[in-house]
Amino acid sequence: MSKRPSPRTTTLRRQRDRLLTQLRALSLFIRGSFFQRYSTCSRPSCACRRGQRHGPRSYVVVTIGQAQKQYYVPQDQVQTVREGVRQYRRLLAILDRITAINLELMRGGRLHEPDR
Repeated sequence: MSKRPSPRTTTLRRQRDRLLTQLRALSLFIRGSFFQRYSTCSRPSCACRRGQRHGPRSYVVVTIGQAQKQYYVPQDQVQTVREGVRQYRRLLAILDRITAINLELMRGGRLHEPDR
Protein backbone atom coordinates (compact mmCIF):
# COMPACT_ATOMS: atom_id res chain seq x y z
CA MET A 1 0.00 0.00 0.00
CA SER A 2 1.46 3.37 -1.00
CA LYS A 3 1.76 6.29 1.33
CA ARG A 4 -0.75 9.10 0.91
CA PRO A 5 0.74 12.45 -0.07
CA SER A 6 1.14 14.98 2.72
CA PRO A 7 -1.00 18.12 2.74
CA ARG A 8 2.11 20.11 1.76
CA THR A 9 2.72 17.83 -1.24
CA THR A 10 -0.91 18.20 -2.32
CA THR A 11 -0.67 21.99 -1.99
CA LEU A 12 2.52 22.15 -4.03
CA ARG A 13 1.07 20.00 -6.79
CA ARG A 14 -2.06 22.17 -6.94
CA GLN A 15 0.10 25.30 -7.17
CA ARG A 16 2.09 23.71 -9.98
CA ASP A 17 -1.11 22.74 -11.82
CA ARG A 18 -2.42 26.32 -11.57
CA LEU A 19 0.87 27.66 -12.93
CA LEU A 20 0.82 25.18 -15.81
CA THR A 21 -2.71 26.32 -16.62
CA GLN A 22 -1.48 29.93 -16.74
CA LEU A 23 1.18 28.93 -19.27
CA ARG A 24 -1.52 28.04 -21.80
CA ALA A 25 -2.60 31.69 -21.95
CA LEU A 26 0.88 32.92 -22.89
CA SER A 27 0.75 32.61 -26.66
CA LEU A 28 2.12 36.03 -27.61
CA PHE A 29 5.39 35.96 -25.70
CA ILE A 30 8.41 37.57 -27.30
CA ARG A 31 11.87 37.02 -25.80
CA GLY A 32 13.17 40.51 -26.26
CA SER A 33 13.19 44.13 -25.15
CA PHE A 34 10.88 46.84 -26.40
CA PHE A 35 12.08 50.41 -26.89
CA GLN A 36 11.23 53.60 -28.75
CA ARG A 37 13.51 56.21 -30.25
CA TYR A 38 13.47 59.44 -32.23
CA SER A 39 15.66 59.92 -35.28
CA THR A 40 16.92 62.38 -37.84
CA CYS A 41 16.83 61.77 -41.57
CA SER A 42 19.34 62.53 -44.29
CA ARG A 43 17.51 65.54 -45.77
CA PRO A 44 19.47 68.69 -44.88
CA SER A 45 16.39 70.95 -44.93
CA CYS A 46 14.14 68.69 -42.80
CA ALA A 47 12.75 70.00 -39.50
CA CYS A 48 14.39 67.06 -37.72
CA ARG A 49 17.72 68.84 -38.23
CA ARG A 50 16.36 71.72 -36.14
CA GLY A 51 15.28 69.55 -33.19
CA GLN A 52 11.90 68.21 -34.35
CA ARG A 53 13.05 64.65 -34.75
CA HIS A 54 10.97 61.90 -36.35
CA GLY A 55 9.24 59.45 -34.08
CA PRO A 56 8.90 57.91 -31.75
CA ARG A 57 9.56 54.73 -33.69
CA SER A 58 9.18 51.44 -31.87
CA TYR A 59 11.51 48.44 -31.94
CA VAL A 60 11.90 45.09 -30.30
CA VAL A 61 15.41 43.68 -29.80
CA VAL A 62 15.79 39.92 -29.85
CA THR A 63 18.94 37.85 -29.38
CA ILE A 64 19.20 35.07 -31.95
CA GLY A 65 22.19 32.84 -31.43
CA GLN A 66 25.04 35.20 -30.55
CA ALA A 67 23.62 38.25 -32.33
CA GLN A 68 21.11 40.87 -31.33
CA LYS A 69 18.63 41.93 -33.96
CA GLN A 70 16.28 44.91 -33.95
CA TYR A 71 12.85 44.66 -35.52
CA TYR A 72 10.76 47.69 -36.36
CA VAL A 73 7.31 47.49 -34.76
CA PRO A 74 4.49 49.10 -36.77
CA GLN A 75 2.36 51.50 -34.72
CA ASP A 76 -0.70 49.22 -34.88
CA GLN A 77 1.36 46.38 -33.31
CA VAL A 78 2.97 48.32 -30.44
CA GLN A 79 0.52 47.24 -27.73
CA THR A 80 0.63 43.61 -28.85
CA VAL A 81 4.43 43.53 -28.87
CA ARG A 82 4.55 45.16 -25.42
CA GLU A 83 2.16 42.47 -24.22
CA GLY A 84 4.39 39.81 -25.78
CA VAL A 85 7.43 41.09 -23.89
CA ARG A 86 5.36 41.22 -20.68
CA GLN A 87 4.17 37.64 -21.26
CA TYR A 88 7.76 36.50 -21.68
CA ARG A 89 8.64 37.97 -18.28
CA ARG A 90 5.60 36.19 -16.81
CA LEU A 91 6.72 32.93 -18.47
CA LEU A 92 10.11 33.20 -16.75
CA ALA A 93 8.47 33.89 -13.39
CA ILE A 94 6.21 30.85 -13.78
CA LEU A 95 9.18 28.66 -14.75
CA ASP A 96 11.11 29.86 -11.71
CA ARG A 97 8.18 29.04 -9.40
CA ILE A 98 7.59 25.60 -10.96
CA THR A 99 11.30 24.86 -10.54
CA ALA A 100 11.11 25.83 -6.85
CA ILE A 101 8.05 23.62 -6.37
CA ASN A 102 9.70 20.66 -8.09
CA LEU A 103 12.85 21.10 -6.01
CA GLU A 104 10.79 21.12 -2.82
CA LEU A 105 8.96 17.98 -3.93
CA MET A 106 12.31 16.40 -4.79
CA ARG A 107 13.74 17.20 -1.34
CA GLY A 108 10.70 15.52 0.19
CA GLY A 109 11.13 12.46 -2.01
CA ARG A 110 7.83 13.15 -3.78
CA LEU A 111 8.81 14.47 -7.22
CA HIS A 112 8.81 11.07 -8.93
CA GLU A 113 5.39 10.08 -7.59
CA PRO A 114 2.47 10.31 -10.01
CA ASP A 115 -0.16 12.98 -9.37
CA ARG A 116 -3.26 11.61 -7.69
